[in-house]
Amino acid sequence: SVQKSGDAVRVNVQLIKAANDSHLWADTYDRKLTDIFSVESEVAKAIADQLRAKLSGQEEQIIAAKPTDNTEAYDGYLRGLAYSLKTIDTPANSLGAQKYLREAVRLDPKFALGWALLSYVEARSYLHQTLEPTAALREDARQAAETALTLQPNLGEAILTKGYYHYACLKDYETAVRYFEQARRLLPNSSRIPESLALVARRRGQWDESESYFNDAEGLDPRNVYMLTQHALSHICLRRFPEALRKLDQVLDIIPDDLDTLVEKAAIAQAEGDLSRASALLGPLHPAADDSTALETQVYQAILERRPAQIIPRLKEILAKPDPGLGSSNGELRFWLGWAQEVSGDHAAAQESWRQARSELEPFLKEQPENIILIGDLALTNMGLGDKAAAFALSERAIATMPIEKDAIIGPAPIETLARVAAQMGEPDRAIVAIQKLLSMPATGALASGLPLTPALLRLDPMFDPLRHDPRF
Repeated sequence: SVQKSGDAVRVNVQLIKAANDSHLWADTYDRKLTDIFSVESEVAKAIADQLRAKLSGQEEQIIAAKPTDNTEAYDGYLRGLAYSLKTIDTPANSLGAQKYLREAVRLDPKFALGWALLSYVEARSYLHQTLEPTAALREDARQAAETALTLQPNLGEAILTKGYYHYACLKDYETAVRYFEQARRLLPNSSRIPESLALVARRRGQWDESESYFNDAEGLDPRNVYMLTQHALSHICLRRFPEALRKLDQVLDIIPDDLDTLVEKAAIAQAEGDLSRASALLGPLHPAADDSTALETQVYQAILERRPAQIIPRLKEILAKPDPGLGSSNGELRFWLGWAQEVSGDHAAAQESWRQARSELEPFLKEQPENIILIGDLALTNMGLGDKAAAFALSERAIATMPIEKDAIIGPAPIETLARVAAQMGEPDRAIVAIQKLLSMPATGALASGLPLTPALLRLDPMFDPLRHDPRF
């Protein structure tokens, strides 16, 4: 345990034999924060001695190595690291991590570990679109990875990050795996390697292999809530909801009342058709505008219950003072406002919200021509406005941009968008074909929480109302 007071730090270390709870050794280190790295190496060496572990020369070098001489840069790095290890990528978490890590490498431009983590955060935000996925962000991630490798060619984290860039930004899975295997030799105990291999296998549709890698990663780092949540998301894609809930409960054991985890549990309840359970989870939560998944899951709940009137004032309040840092999320939220207004029977207000959503979203498409979430938002917005040609053209563009063969996780989402557009635009045959295809494969969904389409959601979701009298439906 570590206690910090001003520039002083006290580190208490206990070594306990878990098998019989016998206490083998304990010590306390009082040091100045400027001394933090020497404390780290001292503690590591003392524990190695107590375990009678013989350290090789290389291991002693690694233990003694300082990642940076600048304690403020290291502080920024640790804060960025903490944001990157939160349960789910949200715009708030991605912006927090990026801000602190950029500050860390500004304070010490030779801080290779800082550059490596900055690249990882930016590549992951590009992939999950929690920061605007522009060519500039992708280039920043590439440059940060290159900088880390140039500064320290044998740094395992830098090699790992280079692989992650190939995975997240280029979808070049073979090159990514080569880098991960190379990094594994330098980081044999890092859970990030099997976690990264799990993520690649999942995108390739190799679900069993991905599951095996996740289990390996959890064995190395059982309290990593980001990783546990990713494992839960795999179960969700496969519609194995009981297993997903068990993983999410593990997360809540580690960080009770975590908002994003509770939202994920509520989304599963929606997918299972249990709206009262979802409502009990979502009711007490007050997500901020920068936690768009949580907010949109609450809106979806009101729409599924067909009682959207109560959520409309909250959306209007947020959109009255939109945060420019949230980019296209504001336009997406305006689409949801329009849908809530339409379901509540205020057709004129819905049309106005959708017109505004379209004008806010379209400029982003010029910079992000391959952002299929953005394309999907625009398809559904044009559908709301009754522009059938544009809605179908955008749906088909998203399917062509991200085929399932290229990405087994996000690839199915545009097919759901197409199903929704076809259902609303009087093309029941196309809608039914798309729905049948979706229900036969693992998927993430096209809406808020990314839950795959399920028979329960089809029964509840108003967008599918035009199909209700079709026996195939």
